[in-house]
Amino acid sequence: MVAVLAVAPVVLMTLLIGLRGVAAMRTTSDFLVASRRISPLLNSAAVSGEYLSAASFLGVAGLMVKSGVGALWYPVGYTAGYVAMLVLVAAPMRRSGALTVPDFAEARLASPALRRLAAVVVLTIGGLYLVPQFRTAGLVLSMVGHTPYWVGVVIAGVTVSTTLALGGMRAATYVQAFQFCLKLVLFLVPAVWLLLQAGAATRHDAVHPVEFTHFTHDTPVVFRTDVTLQIHTDTTVRTPHGDTIVLQAGTQRIAAGRTLIFPAGTPAPETRGGTAPDDPDWQRPLLDLHGTGHPVLSTWGVLMATMLGTMGLPHVLVRFHTSPHGRAARQTAALTVGLLSVFYLLPGIYGALGRVLMPHLYLSGATDTVVVALPAQVDSGWVGTLFTVLLTAGAFAAFLATSLGLLLVVSGAISHDLAPGGLVRLRSTVIAAAAAVVLLALPAAGVDAGILVTWAFTVAAATFCPLLVFGIWWSRLTVAGAISGVLVGLLGSAGTIAVALFGPPLAGWPALLVAQPALWAVPLAFTTMAVVSLIGQPPPRSAAAMLRLHLDPSRSPHDRRPASRH
Repeated sequence: MVAVLAVAPVVLMTLLIGLRGVAAMRTTSDFLVASRRISPLLNSAAVSGEYLSAASFLGVAGLMVKSGVGALWYPVGYTAGYVAMLVLVAAPMRRSGALTVPDFAEARLASPALRRLAAVVVLTIGGLYLVPQFRTAGLVLSMVGHTPYWVGVVIAGVTVSTTLALGGMRAATYVQAFQFCLKLVLFLVPAVWLLLQAGAATRHDAVHPVEFTHFTHDTPVVFRTDVTLQIHTDTTVRTPHGDTIVLQAGTQRIAAGRTLIFPAGTPAPETRGGTAPDDPDWQRPLLDLHGTGHPVLSTWGVLMATMLGTMGLPHVLVRFHTSPHGRAARQTAALTVGLLSVFYLLPGIYGALGRVLMPHLYLSGATDTVVVALPAQVDSGWVGTLFTVLLTAGAFAAFLATSLGLLLVVSGAISHDLAPGGLVRLRSTVIAAAAAVVLLALPAAGVDAGILVTWAFTVAAATFCPLLVFGIWWSRLTVAGAISGVLVGLLGSAGTIAVALFGPPLAGWPALLVAQPALWAVPLAFTTMAVVSLIGQPPPRSAAAMLRLHLDPSRSPHDRRPASRH
């Protein structure tokens, strides 16, 4: 019932608002960039709604429970990325006249090969970003509604693909702007209620956390992924059926789907390969990825990936193409910084309360669900249920808003950049791409959403960031340099992801370089692009292309007229 009350209104509103875009969609430009008629305020609300994904809200709160307050560097990097985008990218991207990032690459350097390579990068980033959205939709719905995991995944896929196929970018814009306002209310009100309801002692503990060494009350732990526990003394637990089990000291493998009840006073076990939230470093304002012992470098790696990755995210970049002119694109980026800064105050509240009230979530591998699990932990009555419904609705809105933009750029990369077709092909590609992502998300229940999204940012930082910075601000960029740099960044970041997924366990420096490849992949891509470009000659049209990017026609009286339809 909780799942129905939370998800049904969000899905219904998404479809109804999305229908507004149907009548105005007749061309490819209508589908991909909403005829370039979106105002800065509406556009910034849509960008913010799209950007506040499952990973960037639920994931940050979950990471804070698991890894400590250093997780707050993630939203710092996300928001700082918009400042860099405002200064370096927004207005020139709009002036390029492109519909997609691969469009921009070809418009700047007149290279169909670079356009195809850029489309492959879009598909890579889109896949890494979309799978965790659908995966977390299934996970949250299964937790609050006790539905099978696949139900949430399929609902997300069907809703997003239907809305997008009907209304394109215009529908996505209306839905995302509406869902930003919805999410702000649905996350802000429960946060205030939780702070008041939790009491003075809990608020004190949230600011001065103590080590989590014992369960303070009988605590059921639902293991959502396979996990190996490291137990220091024999521990007696119960099953939901009342059976008693003794976990022997040593390592114990617990299968996914199993539930164990740890009695009050029982020592808290650790997980192999994880960091328990009782670590004294939990309060340290730095990140130490995988316990490699290099927190400062780890933090710089995360900042580099999130900030420079934001500059290269294709579903964010395409938003600037919907603005009427370059100045409106810059205003959109500036407004977005303000909206995101307000919203990102909230994950810290949920993370700090979750650390005190639900530290055991790290055992079950479900720290991503801490936001929606907190109300029931604080109040087991109808009020707690009500706020669980509100937060679940907000979380589902986050999955849908982000997935709309990502699915749009993935479909554009396939049906506009790789195999150009008309509006009908774009619509059918949306359905096919959504089905493919659903199939990829079904076996991904045990994969950390934050890790997948961070990888997407890393790929964007190592490929599109150098391409955009050099493409917009350096007239010496050549086709060979651009292709070489993007290829090096793509192969380096994607190769590291493959090592992380299928390679042997690593420790120390190698583990850090694999966990955060932005540290070396981004400088390597920039260097390769610059060195190869300096060897060759820029294309003859380079000067004209640069002039178009930096000349502001909106300041000319002759050009202050409504944007024409493509």
